[in-house]
Amino acid sequence: MNPALQTLRDRGFIQQCTNLEGLSAAMDEGPVAFYIGCDPTGASLHIGHMVPFFALRHLRGAGHKGIALVGGGTARIGDPSGKTQMRRVLSYAEIDANARAIGGQLDRFIGFDGETAFTVNNRDWLAGLNYIDFLRDIGSHFSVNRMLTFESYRKRMETGLSFVEFNYQLLQSYDFLELYRRHGCRLQIGGDDQWGNIVAGMELIRRLEGVEVFGLTFPLVTTADGKKMGKTEKGALFLDPGMVSPYEFFQYWRNIPDADVERFLLMFTFLPVDECRCLGQAREADINVAKERLAFEITALIHGKEEAEKALSAARAMFGGGRDREAVPSKRLGAGDLGRGLSAIELFAMTDLCGSRADARRLITQGGAFINERRIEGLETVVDSSWLSGGELLLKAGKKRFFRLIVE
Repeated sequence: MNPALQTLRDRGFIQQCTNLEGLSAAMDEGPVAFYIGCDPTGASLHIGHMVPFFALRHLRGAGHKGIALVGGGTARIGDPSGKTQMRRVLSYAEIDANARAIGGQLDRFIGFDGETAFTVNNRDWLAGLNYIDFLRDIGSHFSVNRMLTFESYRKRMETGLSFVEFNYQLLQSYDFLELYRRHGCRLQIGGDDQWGNIVAGMELIRRLEGVEVFGLTFPLVTTADGKKMGKTEKGALFLDPGMVSPYEFFQYWRNIPDADVERFLLMFTFLPVDECRCLGQAREADINVAKERLAFEITALIHGKEEAEKALSAARAMFGGGRDREAVPSKRLGAGDLGRGLSAIELFAMTDLCGSRADARRLITQGGAFINERRIEGLETVVDSSWLSGGELLLKAGKKRFFRLIVE
């Protein structure tokens, strides 16, 4: 097998490939241009989106050319894959703003140079399409019966699939065709939920251009306890530090189940395979060292080494009794507000530890709420300035989640 594909296999990336032997042979002949698509349906990517982009860096490092497609055109419709209902319709201005934000996140992670890696926006060729011409030239090559066999459509048929969404596969297939014509792109990679769309694009190119191109998908990652990868109490593990702080990001990885350490080191870091396996096989106290290494490596990749070092220092301080808490998520609170007394429910609800007052009540009822290491014993607890320690309130949810309220 081609060394680049062997690297992906060794690190747990490969789920399905349309022709693995053929793709390996093509890569042996020389650099292969490949692409990954992501639609800017939100202002930030989350960690679940990043699996193909880690693969991009491995493939790029092996000499292949990576194209990151930001779907400013397809986001106007919305991909039904993996969804139980239609996505919220965004304005074109929202989509364009999201595309700029996501393009910046990808640039920081990948480092686009315009040659070995670059970004494109499918709005450039989709926005001006003539619908009649598109149906004649592209739509005529698609079978509705065939489309309905793909899982992404089959699942949605149970809850309702709009005609707008039904067109999505044609547009993604057209993207592959355009990138083949413009950049010689011969491979599309993505999550396994994209298999049907990728295969459809591959077949469209074969029919119109008479050449074989390839599709390669990666597993949809879940944790060992069956939870969706990157799912936190607050929601998705977003890359935007304004949505999930570097410290919270670090702590997510520091607290993963032991059984996931090796797999995530292989997939979400660029440490050598042997080192990942050695760290992942650690037990008892040593597994926490491995988790800390995983957390540091991926935080540095996403947020930079300086933020990773701050998060590491803060985490060690929190669990070692130290005082270096600067990276811990925080908010400022007026001394007058605290002087009058605030309910513990209200304090927890104003932090990232709880999404609502109901969540705060639940946390307190379950005995998992602490302020400056004092357990909140009842829902009627009122916190005033007598609770202060060092000019702040350190709120804790459970054993591992912290938030600082700095009193001014």
